Amino acid sequence: MHTITLMNMKPFCRTLINRYRNSAIFGFPSLNTHNSFTTGASKFNLGLEFLDHNRRILSYTPRFLGFPRVVDRTQKPFCAPTSSWAQPRVFSRTCNGDGACRGVNVIAKVALNCRSYSTSVETRVNENNFERIYVQGGMNVKPLVVERIDRDENIGRNEESRVEEGVEDVSNENLKGLKEVEVVKAGKEESDIEREAWRILRKAVVTYCGNPVGTVAANDPADKLPLNYDQVFIRDFVPSALAFLLKGEAEIVRNFLLHTLQLQSWEKTVDCYSPGQGLMPASFKVRTVPLDENKYEEVLDPDFGESAIGRVAPVDSGLWWIILLRAYGKVTGDYTLQERVDVQTGIKLILNLCLSDGFDMFPSLLVTDGSCMIDRRMGIHGHPLEIQALFYSALRCSREMLSVDDISKNLVRAINNRLSALSFHIREYYWVDMKKINEIYRYKTEEYSTDATNKFNIYPDQIPHWLVDWIPEKGGYLIGNLQPAHMDFRFFTLGNLWSIVSSLGTPKQNEATLNLIEAKWDDLMGHMPLKICYPALDYEEWRIITGSDPKNTPWSYHNGGSWPTLLWQFTLACMKMGRPELARKALDLAEKRLPKDHWPEYYDTRNGKFIGKQARLYQTWSVAGFLTSKMLLENPEMASLLFWDEDYELLEVCVCGLRKSGRNKCSRGAAKSHILF
Repeated sequence: MHTITLMNMKPFCRTLINRYRNSAIFGFPSLNTHNSFTTGASKFNLGLEFLDHNRRILSYTPRFLGFPRVVDRTQKPFCAPTSSWAQPRVFSRTCNGDGACRGVNVIAKVALNCRSYSTSVETRVNENNFERIYVQGGMNVKPLVVERIDRDENIGRNEESRVEEGVEDVSNENLKGLKEVEVVKAGKEESDIEREAWRILRKAVVTYCGNPVGTVAANDPADKLPLNYDQVFIRDFVPSALAFLLKGEAEIVRNFLLHTLQLQSWEKTVDCYSPGQGLMPASFKVRTVPLDENKYEEVLDPDFGESAIGRVAPVDSGLWWIILLRAYGKVTGDYTLQERVDVQTGIKLILNLCLSDGFDMFPSLLVTDGSCMIDRRMGIHGHPLEIQALFYSALRCSREMLSVDDISKNLVRAINNRLSALSFHIREYYWVDMKKINEIYRYKTEEYSTDATNKFNIYPDQIPHWLVDWIPEKGGYLIGNLQPAHMDFRFFTLGNLWSIVSSLGTPKQNEATLNLIEAKWDDLMGHMPLKICYPALDYEEWRIITGSDPKNTPWSYHNGGSWPTLLWQFTLACMKMGRPELARKALDLAEKRLPKDHWPEYYDTRNGKFIGKQARLYQTWSVAGFLTSKMLLENPEMASLLFWDEDYELLEVCVCGLRKSGRNKCSRGAAKSHILF
């Protein structure tokens, strides 16, 4: 057995490890057995051999994440933060009123140091050995030990001394690098509107044990019934995170990523049923739980959909988390976070959920209605474009960030195969322009053949009357959804914008999408950018598809409402395609109204004239979207770090097997000529 001594620990840490002995504090649990975790029969190994297939290995028994942070109610809660944000608080510290804190803080340092050796730790998880983290020595604890149990007695024994010598050096080097993060160029003075926006954004920051961990969804002082708008949402925090990163303030983003990672592994149930392991929560809230003797503790209370309207699991949360993790590394230059064992494990858990075998015949993700930004019934169940674009982006991010070894190479291969199949599927079957609509108009139906033209048996009468006159001659877009005998021709803004950002669409398609937005500016921008979808469902369609939802009435909320937060994604897409003037035009439009209207969540009416009838004011991601757009336009080099260029190698990968079988010609060959250009 080899041991790696990381650092000294205080006695209270022993209690924490015992109390939460089934938790994945460091990315993997203490195990007595070695399990193989695969998707399907034997298609590919996700590199999670230390995980059990019964979904319970990385489960937390308690409902809340939190340890006693004891404070006398007569005194102000206090938990002194460290001088450096490079030492994240994965769990809260136990404090009393005079500021004396016990040893929970050391876990953060252990997590930071532990990841410094993740390459050697993770790559040795194979058929012959495995590793576990535990605390030695009972209550008289000195070191935290990473124990390596080898079944091969011939393995060399010089690993321990090599790692021990570099502990402090590596940690100090990482810390130095993190402190030097500097992004926004000095010299440009902020306008009054920008200063106000930053004041609102900073006021929305949520702290956990004295450390920033996110921003609330909205912070309207006049709102007496905030519902869940006082929580930290993963998707809502992304524009806030980017604003802080571009401002050079990375601490809050790092803390957010680590805390939500710990929440990922909880056991969650709805009516005695648990979803797949690796699900990220939609949101979390810092709650104060009373203890005995007028004392209390802070806990993190996550919502995985069990409290959400409709009880829908947030499919996009994990995808956004991966995208933000990559952005953190790109902007700050701190790649040690994504290389940590626990973070690598979190990525793999999310990918396992997304890449698991099922009954579906398509490479796109099959989800229920309301599983993304449009979180109410809006007829997007099936394979909505927004989820596919985020899925594609998350796969590309994961491929960049995964530590490749003999174990994870199968996962990387699966990612490449899915990227190839998904990009072809979306480009070929979701894209519509005038030529494609004319082709659909002439479709023959009921074709029973492997080389059918109308593969999804789309009936020409499905083409809506508004589309024929609406689509411009030199523009096009990706439709909202595709299923057998069903095409949703609505224009969904987020999915189309993120398809540009991630290069899910071809360069020609991406350019045509911006051409369409420019040509239909009054419809998609109006008085306030940007429409979440176009057109709105009305009359009988609204009644049947939304269930007569009073919040999603025509041209309101998700049913054709205008959402200022989409500005930053529009800006990023425009900058990628060399069209920043479009982004500036939209930003100028928003800047005239947002401060005056107190930064609403969304706007109503066909042209976005009215503040939404149920819109929260001082909506955080409206503020953050505006600030992020401003900073992206001022720092093109930063914007270039956040989007992806075309991956031409993917176009050469085909996994369908038809070319080898000789039974039928692969459809990709015929389509590639007009997909590439």
